[in-house]
Amino acid sequence: MPNLLIADVRPWGGEARDLLIADGRIREVRPTGTDPAGVEARIDGRGLLAVPGFVNAHAHVDKSWWGMPWVPFGGDRGSTQGRIAHERAVRDGLGIPSLSSTVAVLREFLRHGTTAVRSHVDVDLGVGLRGIETVREAVAELGGAIDVEIVAFPQDGVVRRPGVLELLDRAAAAGAEHIGGLDPASIDRDPVAQLDGLFEIAVRHDVGIDIHLHDGAELGAFQLELIAERTVAAGRQGRVNIAHGFALGDLGPGRRAELVARAAEAGLTWTTVAPVRTSPLPWREMRESDVAVGLGTDGIRDLWSPYGDGDLLAIAQTFARLHGLVDEAELTYAMELATRRAGRFVGRPEHDLVPGARADLVLLDAENVPDAVVRRPVRELVVAGGRVVAERGEVLV
Repeated sequence: MPNLLIADVRPWGGEARDLLIADGRIREVRPTGTDPAGVEARIDGRGLLAVPGFVNAHAHVDKSWWGMPWVPFGGDRGSTQGRIAHERAVRDGLGIPSLSSTVAVLREFLRHGTTAVRSHVDVDLGVGLRGIETVREAVAELGGAIDVEIVAFPQDGVVRRPGVLELLDRAAAAGAEHIGGLDPASIDRDPVAQLDGLFEIAVRHDVGIDIHLHDGAELGAFQLELIAERTVAAGRQGRVNIAHGFALGDLGPGRRAELVARAAEAGLTWTTVAPVRTSPLPWREMRESDVAVGLGTDGIRDLWSPYGDGDLLAIAQTFARLHGLVDEAELTYAMELATRRAGRFVGRPEHDLVPGARADLVLLDAENVPDAVVRRPVRELVVAGGRVVAERGEVLV
């Protein structure tokens, strides 16, 4: 890979700088104007705003029917269980999981500037581990242009389906970075058994846990407490994530503060897709308590919802609107959630425009970061691992 100089860009809207990239990483952030020795390729950044590549911390890339003829929505709008049943009934007839659709979704991510993803991938008695194999094939087909960490996800339940724990164990043994869980109380109706099983596998294989928790109010709070307790008891601080966690937005200030404190003590992290018609998260308290928050797209054109286009900057804007973020610092925080604050969700201790970080960056024609969040301009250039992978919305891999 040639040494690349991306000249005259404004990292985070600051002064113009040149980024020297070598071996897929940022080697130097230097004053603009004079090219250093050894540069083999040069890109004129034209004074554009530069931010790190977007990190999609909660996706389901195996579920999509992207690229297929339109599939009418036929699921039960009112319940998680109803949607699970509908998906299980029709997915095989649509050929889901599909390599072509998974590649198409990942290309949409790249087009919009996402260079790293944590994706839940269904693992159940019907599909086995085939979805994980499909996602890995799709990543390979794109030649490493996008990084994907896998959560082996038991969408149809854990202990209520004998054999699923064994599948999760096999997935972890075969290299899945995380195992998932789903509403231990309302889906499995046995939170103790589900959490016992998940934590046993996580400890045995040293993998993370990422639990979908849709249950609201006190039912959700009860499960959050159980998860926090198990996390501390198992010594898994920093390795357990709550996806959605709607309960935190449902509760009164005192109870909410208590749960944020418990989450912080356990080192829990949080991912949200900032869905409309949900209660805002207490993001200020979470930030002050170092409860890390990541943003994700959830499913895209799948049997749960026809919506989604892969644009994580749109999710950052939705998060900002849902939570009433309006001033410059708050809007910049929304961008940070989608970029440099999200590196931990894909195993990156450093994900920023700094020396030593992987050379993932996005150039946008925007005055500053808040302007980019509220206007969502075209991604002029997307660089992943030091190579250009998309330009003005056209994917080059």
